Amino acid sequence: MAFKFESLKVWQSSLVLGEKINLLTEGFPQKEIYNLNAQIRRAADSIGLNIAEGSTGHSNAEQIRFLVFANRSTLEVVACLIKAKLRNYVNEVTFAELYSDCEALSKMLNAFINSLSKQ
Repeated sequence: MAFKFESLKVWQSSLVLGEKINLLTEGFPQKEIYNLNAQIRRAADSIGLNIAEGSTGHSNAEQIRFLVFANRSTLEVVACLIKAKLRNYVNEVTFAELYSDCEALSKMLNAFINSLSKQ
């Protein structure tokens, strides 16, 4: 792997979540294409993009800043999932799986932030 972020489990997990979200939104109604559909896709993609961008930082503080952005995007995905559930765009089983994925990813991001903070 040529870039440091590619070996990070948290980045790999963010890619998996992003693809799951992408598949989910293919089933959203057409009226949501520029609204909830686009919002949740951008938020999900932003997680991995921020992890990657932060990995090129010259300091732990800079990397932490981007990891915080990634975590905020994870929470945005959760909020969008809740809205999708309320609008009946996602069933309970899929919602629970994706919610759990987001929770695990957020915990990984927080653990990574904490480890960098201690260095």
